[in-house]
Amino acid sequence: MTTAKSDTLASRIGKTLADRIISGAIEAGARLRQDHVAEEFGASHVPVREAFRLLESQGLVVSEPRRGVRVAGFTREEVREVAEMRAALEALALRHAVPHMTRAILDQAEEANRAGDRARDVHAWEAANRKFHGIILAPCGMPRLLKAIDDLQTASARFLFSGWRAEWEAPTDRDHRAILDALRAGQSELAVSVLARHVQTIGQKRPK
Repeated sequence: MTTAKSDTLASRIGKTLADRIISGAIEAGARLRQDHVAEEFGASHVPVREAFRLLESQGLVVSEPRRGVRVAGFTREEVREVAEMRAALEALALRHAVPHMTRAILDQAEEANRAGDRARDVHAWEAANRKFHGIILAPCGMPRLLKAIDDLQTASARFLFSGWRAEWEAPTDRDHRAILDALRAGQSELAVSVLARHVQTIGQKRPK
């Protein structure tokens, strides 16, 4: 197997396992066995180990000496830490994105917000919510910053899904509306302030 093919397979394995962990299909504390994962994906242990390293870099698993890899749990303090980090980094990204914001970008964000309002389950709502944030932050043109934000949003999604196991009613996101209104009015600092406050609300949710 070439390095390129191995990297591609490792990414696919990592993404599949990440999706399962984030959605709660694989619960906190569960052990991930290299041989089982390798068998499922028809892979050698090399891309599986690389996939595990990717998951560890995202904070989704923990590698323990002589005990293998287990799915990481999270505490209320970690939820708050992620919220504060997201608030700071997304505010920074939005400040740099504002000079490159266009009406077309704001229209796309508007549609993503409507999709969130129409969401029939928490997974659809989270996807629309992440898309909204991605659209308004992408114009910053800072790939490292956006990658860090994406990893934090992955953690946020996991916190969110852990708290919604049964009924779901899509919230009407007034903060998203306020952010869009401020951006359309050229009130960039107001938009940044609302975004930071909006993101920090996840730190007030207690993981279950």
